[in-house]
Amino acid sequence: MIKILVADDEGYEREILAEILDKRFGREAEVRTAENGRLAVDAATLWAADVVLMDIEMPGINGIDAAKQILAQRPDCKMIFVTAYSLFAYAHEAVRLGACDYILKPVNPDDVERAVRRAAAQADAQRQLEAMASNGELLESADNYDKTAVLMGKVKKYLQHNYMLPDISLDSVSAILNINSSYFSSLFKRIFQVNFLDYLTELRMGAAKDLLRDPLRSTAEVAGMVGYESANYFTRVFKKNVGMTPTDFRRSIARERGGDAP
Repeated sequence: MIKILVADDEGYEREILAEILDKRFGREAEVRTAENGRLAVDAATLWAADVVLMDIEMPGINGIDAAKQILAQRPDCKMIFVTAYSLFAYAHEAVRLGACDYILKPVNPDDVERAVRRAAAQADAQRQLEAMASNGELLESADNYDKTAVLMGKVKKYLQHNYMLPDISLDSVSAILNINSSYFSSLFKRIFQVNFLDYLTELRMGAAKDLLRDPLRSTAEVAGMVGYESANYFTRVFKKNVGMTPTDFRRSIARERGGDAP
């Protein structure tokens, strides 16, 4: 059962989110609420929350600062920021922290469910990967192809759910598995016929194209949401892999829709 904490200083908003989660997840989740940032920090750490839906604008400790304190103690906790303020400064800070998503009020139940399921899948993928490593399921040699392929399949699932983390890399994943990075790289290429970085970039570019279809998201915000801290670097990678800049991609989408690009 997934533990979900809802943190919002407005009682009505807490009730709405809790009701949505109860209807959409039922017995899959246990939901608790916190009415300010300080209580959110205490509840998330003591209760060991898996996912936190955090309002950004709260008196005292705001959502960003509360999230930093929670992640300092529980780095595997997944953050989803909820706010009525569509400001890039907030969004940038949220994605820099590795937020799973950024939802605007008034919340849409489908958006809430999608964000929480994505966050839960991220947490589950990492737990499975770490469990396999701690149980010694990673082979010290690649002779047993079937067993190695199963492990690499778990790695692939982990990447599919965590590509947006800015610090994810060949080294970070090999460290989770407690394996030499060069050996891990060769295993990945052997199983999938593509190197690790190319696969990670492919995932990020696919997600970026989906996000760029939303005219309300800036290119810099999209860059952060797919794991790039530098918008300029993201633009270079996007152009290299997609064949056009993010701006040109948006123009092509606008032409398809029969409208003007933002």
